[in-house]
Parts: sequence; C-alpha cells; structure tokens
Amino acid sequence: MEGLLAVQNLKHRTILLLAYSAGLRVSEAVSIKITNINSDRMQIFLEAAKGKKDRLVTLSSTILVLLREYYKIYKPKEWLFEGQHKDEHYCTRSAQKIFKDAYKRMSLPPKCSFQSLRHSFDTHLLENGTDITYIQKLLEHNDIKTTLRYTHVTNRDASNPDSYREESPPDKIMRKKGL
Repeated sequence: MEGLLAVQNLKHRTILLLAYSAGLRVSEAVSIKITNINSDRMQIFLEAAKGKKDRLVTLSSTILVLLREYYKIYKPKEWLFEGQHKDEHYCTRSAQKIFKDAYKRMSLPPKCSFQSLRHSFDTHLLENGTDITYIQKLLEHNDIKTTLRYTHVTNRDASNPDSYREESPPDKIMRKKGL
C-alpha cells in the first residue's frame, strides 16, 4: 500500500487504493456511481458486478477520507471516476495502465496486474485472521478453492485466535503508522 500512496495523481491514487481496500475487480472500481457510496453504513454497492450480480463491499474509513478529498477536487456527477466524456465511467484499460505504471515505479514483479490488488486484499484479510468462508462470500467466489489459493502466501499463525481482526487492510496499515 505504501507504494500506492506515492502515486502523485489524486485520481489514479484513489482508484488504486479504493480497489485494494475493497478487493475490487478493475471493472468494479471504474464503474462505481456516486450514489452507490454509503458513508453512513460504510459500504459500497456494486451494481451488476461479475455474473451480473449486485453486491456490497466495505468502505474503508481511510479511503473515505481520500474519496472526500477526491470529490472536492474532481466534482464527479454520476460516475465516481468519470471518463473522457462526463456521461461515461473511466475506462478499464486506463485503470490497468495506471496500475502498470505504478508497479513499475515500485519495482514489483512483471506479472503483477490490477487483479494483484484484489489478491493482496485477500491475503491481508487472511493474515489478519478473517475466516476463509467470510472472504469467499465477500469476494463472491463460487468455489472455496478459488479463495483457498491465497492461503499458501500467508504467514498468519492460525493457532492464534487473538490475531483475528475484521479491519480493512489500509485501515490497519494506517493505524500501525499512527495516522
């Protein structure tokens, strides 16, 4: 996440951090409408996500602060991230390019993609002790095997129940930094 915080362009940084903080697919991140953000309930409603299913994801309090800063500057009307034409949302290809440019500056492995943000979100939830079946539901994985593929990358001590925390990965990072 620290590398993402270094992205200079506010719109680009907001797209990347929002996707990471909620485990969003690139198509979900760019197609959020202003009206789909519920700061009172700290949720984002995703309309017709993968498989044309609607779902709710958690809105990180850290990201809410960033979204408010972004909103003041960009003043989007319908889509949170507007495309070249105000009546269209931001293009998925553009978001993928933003990620590619950011990860090159962070010296990450060349096989990283925008989807890596979602994988990182999964892994960090698991490391925080979040139940694997909760992660499966949160990410809308039909098969638990899809979710389990992340267990090999975690270093969480499964025998320590005190490590269980339901906290957004960016919120945990910012808390540890004292921000």
